Amino acid sequence: MKYFSLNDKNHKVSFGTAVLNGLGPNKGLYFPEEIKKLPKQFFQQISSLTPTEIATQAIGQFVNGDIPPAELAGIIENTLDFDFPVKPVEEQVGVLELFHGPTLAFKDVGARFMAGTLGYFIKKGNIPGVTVLVATSGDTGGAVARGFLKVKGIEVVILYPKGKVSEIQEKQLTTLGENITALEVDGSFDACQSMVKMAFLDSEIQQHRKLTSANSINVARWLPQMFYYFLAYEQVKNRDQKLAFAVPSGNFGNICAGLLAKKMGLPIDHFVAANNENNVVTRFLQTQKYEPTASVQTISNAMDVGDPSNFIRILELFSNNFDNLKSHLSSFSYTDDQTREVVKKVYEDTGYLMDPHGAVGYLGLKEFLQEHKDYYGIFLETAHPVKFLETIEDVIGKKISLPPDIEALKHREKKAVQISDYEDLKNFLLK
Repeated sequence: MKYFSLNDKNHKVSFGTAVLNGLGPNKGLYFPEEIKKLPKQFFQQISSLTPTEIATQAIGQFVNGDIPPAELAGIIENTLDFDFPVKPVEEQVGVLELFHGPTLAFKDVGARFMAGTLGYFIKKGNIPGVTVLVATSGDTGGAVARGFLKVKGIEVVILYPKGKVSEIQEKQLTTLGENITALEVDGSFDACQSMVKMAFLDSEIQQHRKLTSANSINVARWLPQMFYYFLAYEQVKNRDQKLAFAVPSGNFGNICAGLLAKKMGLPIDHFVAANNENNVVTRFLQTQKYEPTASVQTISNAMDVGDPSNFIRILELFSNNFDNLKSHLSSFSYTDDQTREVVKKVYEDTGYLMDPHGAVGYLGLKEFLQEHKDYYGIFLETAHPVKFLETIEDVIGKKISLPPDIEALKHREKKAVQISDYEDLKNFLLK
């Protein structure tokens, strides 16, 4: 399989090179040259397969020729060693829980898969060392830190916006030490992401370090997110209804992977991109005008992205045909007040406790189902509510018991390097 840069379609590389490079020329995201449909027999027999077998077949075409099947299966088995249950919430609504991994967030899957693949390429190619440079708006940082912790030959540098991640999210990325360094940026997530992209284009840095990224801009972080949808489909495939997924969306890597799975033949009828007040895609689907803006801080902070990187991949999936895209994708946006209100209401009515991101997904799903009553809908709960402890406890008016790992984390010492601008980042990387 070859990958081309969305900013230069003549620039083509292997999966391994795309992973190691992170970005193509001129900040171009890599995209697979071909997307093949999976055989119908795979979906008919999916319930007889293990999660590892399902995921290996799903992603196989995208790594073909770069990772041997046995090595790939081993990486995936390690990636998927926790549960991905679909649970009923209401009669026509289910929730796909993606927070049962080590950092209690959906990004554990992409981070672990990428750590496994990058570790394999470093070992295979005798590459002396790689620096993983990544920006986080919340959960990416902790998942990447945990996924790459102590992986030989890899140094991890994580940029995060000061005061704009939750206390637990911050502790997950600033307390591990070892090969993990956190840079606390006096600015927004968009500023962090912009600095990372500038570093990839800086020839002076590139001569000093081999950089790659672990944001969903990297194909090894983006592609394995398709696993969620295959594993969820296996659990609900016997329902005689159309199927819609509502995805809390910030940088749009997760929903882009779902749309990719749909293009591969996975029987999902519609997707809903649920936005907070950072709603550039909601507005695009209303107006056909894509107008990035400065990000706005919300209680669903992992979605505080004013210019989502992966939306260009979604446009490519639909050949930049607006009408085709809109027939498969809807988008709605919600305020913090609406998010708080629905967390409280659903908890009181059903006993199910959502985090702010899942709550935005729930709101988007319910709005879609109002006009599409023949659908069964699943929203994604992308992080455990305890990761947003203060917000959730204020909303429901009671304390939440903490998992032991999180309780221990609260007492660990934060270690972060303060930076203000790109020159600070460059000086750090050139040390």
